[in-house]
Parts: sequence; C-alpha cells; structure tokens
Amino acid sequence: MTRLLPVDLAPAQAVAALERSLLDGVDPERCPPRSHVPVPAGELLLMPAADSRYAGVKIAGVAPANPGRGLPRITGGYLLLDGSTLQPLAYFDGAALTALRTPAVTALAMRRLAAPDAGHLVLFGAGPQAYGHLDALRTIRPLTRLTVVTRSAESAGPLVGYARTLGLAAEAGTPEAVAAADLVVCCTSARGPLFAGGLVPARAAVAAIGSHRPDAREVDTALVVRSARYVEARAVALRAAGDLVIPLGEGAIAAGEPLANLSELVRGTAVVPQGRPRFFKSIGMAWQDLAVAAAQYEAVRARETVPPSP
Repeated sequence: MTRLLPVDLAPAQAVAALERSLLDGVDPERCPPRSHVPVPAGELLLMPAADSRYAGVKIAGVAPANPGRGLPRITGGYLLLDGSTLQPLAYFDGAALTALRTPAVTALAMRRLAAPDAGHLVLFGAGPQAYGHLDALRTIRPLTRLTVVTRSAESAGPLVGYARTLGLAAEAGTPEAVAAADLVVCCTSARGPLFAGGLVPARAAVAAIGSHRPDAREVDTALVVRSARYVEARAVALRAAGDLVIPLGEGAIAAGEPLANLSELVRGTAVVPQGRPRFFKSIGMAWQDLAVAAAQYEAVRARETVPPSP
C-alpha cells in the first residue's frame, strides 16, 4: 500500500533539490502544462511531470470560500511513482508540498536576483506561503527586518510575532513600505496591484507568486516596465501570468523583450542588472513538485535505512 509520507524537508534542502533538477537537465519550457477544471467549490488543477527516475502528479484544489470556514484555500495531494515502472511509491499532502516548494522556487531565484546584503523584506500576505517565504528567504539572504502588509494589522500579528522569535525587527506596515525594501514578495489572492511600482527602489528584487491566471496580478504595469524580468518558463508565463500578460495586452511591454527563465538564472546565463528592480513571476510548475517530492521520498528512505545510534 502506498504510504502517506511527511513533508519535512528544510527549506534549504528544497532549494537544493530544485537547483539539482535544473542542473541535471530539466527544461522548464518543455514541462507539461497544468490542466484547470472548474468545479462548484472553485477549481481543480492537475499537474503531471516525469524525469528519468520518478514520475508524479499533483491534484490541487483551490477553494476561495474555505478561509471563511476556517479551512485552507489550497487543498490536494501528490502521488509519487517509480519512473521506470510507474508503480506508486508514496503519497504526500499536496498543500504541505506546495507550501514548501513555492517558497523554495522564490528563494532559488532570489539567490541570483536579490542584493547580497538584502536585509529588509516586505511581505504581502500572512498565510502559509508568507511563513514559508520568510523561512526560505532567510536561508539565502541576511534578513534583519520584516514588514508584513495585509488588509488589517490584526491579521499580520501572528506572522510579526513569529518573525520576532527569529530575531528579526518585524512590524505590520502599509504598501508604501516597498519604498525602503530590499526584497518584496507578494503571496496573496489579490486580483489587482498591491502597491505603486514606482516606489520600489532600483536595488530591490520583487517576486509575485499569488496568482496563476492571465486576468489577475499583484504588481502594476509601472513596476513591470521598470524591471528586468524573470519567470519559471517563458511559455507558461506569457500564457498564464497576469502580471505580464496584462502589460503585454496594454502594449507597455513587447513579447520580444528579454525574459529569462529559472534555468538560465541557475546556470548563470541570464543577465542580472543592478541599476533597476529585478522582478520574478512564479505560478508554480509540475517539475518543481516532482523535484521536491522525490527529494522528500529519498530523505525518508535514508532515515529508515540508517540504523539507530547505540
């Protein structure tokens, strides 16, 4: 029987798994697209992927009304299969896997895009992805300060308190806090821009991960026009990332302008200027789930085969 395994990799381990997958030859531009299936409660997403050793599929549910019921907005599960036989190997909680891999993707990109001494993180949102991004970004940059921006100061309180236990100077703030940011991360369900892009300093790096639809975005056209732009995969972003699709439709940017993908960032072939903001847009891809799920499976297997200490 396929076992439900824990999702307990450290953020740095998840980042390393993603990097290793890209360096081993995974091409994000060739990853199968996800399927979107509308259902009465929201939307189901089907995300399959395979490499030479493993295959896997995530079924994720997006239920917008769930937070009002005290339930997670993102649900689902992940089935990991043997790559040569397609026999099931393990099953993982899909929301827990997403909460680990999405911040790891951002951290992998920010390791190249954020200033080496980036200390001030402005974080939009206070849900599971916000906590995950704080933990992951602390592994790649010397964060000292956190500003949490939410619809109400009360909702920011628990995350502010958590950050203080980590030794950060943390507070709730307003969207204007981006003017003093080194890193800005947007992980919300907003359908429109969260802040004025003209406020972001040239030294800052910005990541938007909250939306995966062509008609929704978290950053405005002004930021996109000002920034050097990076994505997981060009084919996916130009089809499904509203943060880019909307400025393209407005004619503010052109499809032929430079747009490096995550593999090019990791391999060091992407140009990373320092005189303008760097913007990374992520919508989540199936190869990422596979890379992290496989690393998690191997970590559990390694723990089980090591004899206990005397």
